Amino acid sequence: MTAQPEELPVTYADIERARERLDDDTVVKETPVDRSSSLDELVGGEVHLKMEHLQWTGSFKTRGAYNKISQDVAAGVDEFVAASAGNHAQGVALAATKCGAESTVYMPETAPQTKVDATRGYGATVELVGRDFQETMAHAQAAVEDTDAEFVHAYDDTDIIAGQGTLGTEMYHDCPDVDTVVVPIGGGGLMSGVSTAIKHLSPETRVVGVQATGAETVHESLDKGMPVTLDEVDTIADGIATGGISETTLRIMERNVDDVVTVSDTEIARAILLLMERAKQVVEGAAAASVAAVLSDDLEVTGETVMPLLCGGNLDMTQLRTVLIHAMTDRQQILRLRIRIDDQPGVMAEISGIIADLDANIHDVRHDRSVDDLDVGEAYLVITVETSGAEHASSIVREIREAGYPVENIAKTI
Repeated sequence: MTAQPEELPVTYADIERARERLDDDTVVKETPVDRSSSLDELVGGEVHLKMEHLQWTGSFKTRGAYNKISQDVAAGVDEFVAASAGNHAQGVALAATKCGAESTVYMPETAPQTKVDATRGYGATVELVGRDFQETMAHAQAAVEDTDAEFVHAYDDTDIIAGQGTLGTEMYHDCPDVDTVVVPIGGGGLMSGVSTAIKHLSPETRVVGVQATGAETVHESLDKGMPVTLDEVDTIADGIATGGISETTLRIMERNVDDVVTVSDTEIARAILLLMERAKQVVEGAAAASVAAVLSDDLEVTGETVMPLLCGGNLDMTQLRTVLIHAMTDRQQILRLRIRIDDQPGVMAEISGIIADLDANIHDVRHDRSVDDLDVGEAYLVITVETSGAEHASSIVREIREAGYPVENIAKTI
């Protein structure tokens, strides 16, 4: 006899029961799908964006939180504690409030202020503690010891996973002919739920996960057959910066996930800017990671119907500014030119005139005179210039050089 595969911790039946509990559009609404002709052209296929960033609380997290909390409240629990970088926090806060319960959410000291304010706005008490998610998690778990409060884990909970899986069912019904779905992975709860639903409804559909390079754990975890946890994470995609997965999510992903790719912060920043320009959607780094994966050389989707999941839209405006500057610098729409000059009257005016004649805008200027490699009477003129793109940037550098000034783009070499 052929051995039957071991039943996974979460089944499609669990997801269907979660869908019944979430049958209230004031808690979770069905989010739209939008086909992007611009992305179609870039990847050579059909790209359907699943816009879960338009969900209440700005992310998918309410699905899992409500599925768990509603059951626990029915069983008599009236106080909940969670740890989160932001999106799970809002999901727990809204779910608890809807169910008439109290919630306390521990968030890292570096959590974006918009997510902190939103979590409080949904009714939770917020405690800012810990330098990263793992440290914050430890504080939150310690807080529930010897209390009647229930800890709501962001991903290592079968009810949470089943709730997130309702999104996978929705994605399938949005586009039954989808060839590939691309899902961000932090702790793996979202991917575990979505992949369970997709593989049940459409086993031939390819399920691809994406992680940020600075928070990558899944490849090594799969190789070792056990969850791997990072001591530190470094990524702009705070929504997937958990630094580790769980035994539960690993088991599910081993069975259901076909491939996992990683993307850099630069690729994520490019995707954020691209989505703003072409799709008119503002998403956070974790959400943009799925589009970054579709655009990367590591994922081939030419000729396919592909659905990247935009899982969250809670992008702090301060972070947005940083991301945009990074992305525009990468595109050479922002140059930081260091020009070696004779430090005498008229030189800056001449260089400014060259830049102005090429219809570029000077953002700021400074002189560096105390540099070891300069001769007496020389200086470096450091100018930040806004351009229309790489071709424009190259022409500016070329004209300055042809005028006799050594110049380099110290933001990015041209």
